[in-house]
Amino acid sequence: MNKGEIGGNVTSLFVECSRQLLEEYWPRLRSCVESLSDEQVWWRPNEACNSIGNLMLHLDGNVRQWIITGFSGAEDHRNRPAEFAARGSLSASALIEKLGNTVQEASAVIARLSEADLTGPRNIQGYTNTGLGAVYHVIEHFAMHHGQIVYITKLLKADDLGFYRELNKTGRLP
Repeated sequence: MNKGEIGGNVTSLFVECSRQLLEEYWPRLRSCVESLSDEQVWWRPNEACNSIGNLMLHLDGNVRQWIITGFSGAEDHRNRPAEFAARGSLSASALIEKLGNTVQEASAVIARLSEADLTGPRNIQGYTNTGLGAVYHVIEHFAMHHGQIVYITKLLKADDLGFYRELNKTGRLP
């Protein structure tokens, strides 16, 4: 389904839009990390802030917990505090591979969701929510941390990342 295309039922539209957003954020996030050294990926301005590495581990844990185990019924082994405690434990390429595999797996799970999956209750991370709420949470959460990673990358590189070069000065496609 192309962006802007209307048709189908609300369930299929929600599923496809959710997959598109996740799959849109991922390449941009990946390109940020690919442009940085391992040291830069684990840089933090102070101890109250997270590094890109921490944010990637956190996104991996969140997407896996809320989508993959949240809809499969598999046992959840997430260690959320460890995501923030890590200090340079993985290379940038290992982080990209780890989160990339999780995003791919989550996209496949989302693609299979039915109306019953989306409207039924889910108990994830101690919260009771609907399946729709779980997917919406992950997309919103991924977007927020994606923005932080983009911002940190711009701080470190002092460069425009070029994500919107196709837009003219009016903000619209030519």
